[in-house]
Amino acid sequence: MSGLKREGDREGVPSLEEERRERSDQSDGGKRRHVATEPASRSEAMNAQHRLDALRGTTPPRPHDARAIAALAANPGCSRRALMDGAGVDKDATARHLGFPAPFGQSPFAITRGNVFESLVKADGCAELLRMLRELLGLPISEVAYHDVENVGAHLRHAHTRALIDRAARDEQDAGTLYDHPLLTLQIAGHTAYLEPDVVAFQLGGRFHIVEIKSFAVVDGQADPSAVAAAARQAAVYVLALRTLLEDLGHDPLKVSHDVVLICPENFANRPVATLVDVRRQLAVLRRQLTRMTTLDRLLAGLPDDLTFDLRPDEDGRPARPVAELADALRRTTARYAPDCLSTCDLCFFCRDEARQEGASDLLGRQVRDELGGVASVAEALGLADGVRDPAEGQEEIARLLRNAERLRRECLT
Repeated sequence: MSGLKREGDREGVPSLEEERRERSDQSDGGKRRHVATEPASRSEAMNAQHRLDALRGTTPPRPHDARAIAALAANPGCSRRALMDGAGVDKDATARHLGFPAPFGQSPFAITRGNVFESLVKADGCAELLRMLRELLGLPISEVAYHDVENVGAHLRHAHTRALIDRAARDEQDAGTLYDHPLLTLQIAGHTAYLEPDVVAFQLGGRFHIVEIKSFAVVDGQADPSAVAAAARQAAVYVLALRTLLEDLGHDPLKVSHDVVLICPENFANRPVATLVDVRRQLAVLRRQLTRMTTLDRLLAGLPDDLTFDLRPDEDGRPARPVAELADALRRTTARYAPDCLSTCDLCFFCRDEARQEGASDLLGRQVRDELGGVASVAEALGLADGVRDPAEGQEEIARLLRNAERLRRECLT
């Protein structure tokens, strides 16, 4: 399972003390810096919310779940997604109306397999999970307890979760080790998102751990890197929500560990195996993106006042807005397409088609796009490489590198 650990344990990940200093800067000691990124007045904040409501149009805002919030961190530089998510626009309905539906969702077989595996892990009061936690976290057998928050009813789950977590954080002794079906909240651009992690584990050492149960297989200690990355981003959402809850209750938010417990089936069997995944990098990206969504007034300032993504549903609830008009409205915002969007964003096919029409270097992936610097299109890059295009100001270095690469390519072909 060492391959899973390396997903989060990379150079440049902030230390625990750096996390604490960052959070301190964002509170009392960093008020001036934080205030500088917020609307200057309450009226400006209300105006920004009014603009977001106008962007969404007549439909109610779409609630965010953990997968949607995690996807925000997958492409933090996309202004189009930030605006649409901030406004609560239904991107799936928008994509389908444009004729670019995204093939998201699991097959019934995969959903059934995932439910069976989760039931196995949680069977008999999470007995199998406790076995893995004892080995992974050094949890004492005598201190095990189990709380199923779902037993109180859906309308009381969040309040009951708050009470249990508060009691656990205050009690130095046994306040409960496992919390099944907890309900957490997170503010997304002024809207409350309700989140349900698989399990929250409380260790007597004073740390909470998020437990994420996934059905993708770990073969010979290695798992699909993209699946692990997606699980890490989703778990980071739960870590941030639980830290926010502890902070609201007056506790140290860093009692929630940045190491999440990822549980997967081993070698295509249903035998579960657990490992720790460090999500500090995903947390940092997620915080920046959520902060960006609370300061959308700067993005809104560059948009036409009459711009809206309203689908204008008819009496039957079906979108009635002309497709060309909606597509034109979307193209007035800046997208940052990458091939990774195909697995995280409902508008991926529309943005890919747009990038193809423009011949954008985005199609080649983030790494190539970033290395090309200010070269926006493939045609421009080829022109600089062939020497038929003069570099613009600031493109001299990348033009030299492209011409060297083209010279080496020709030498290899001759």
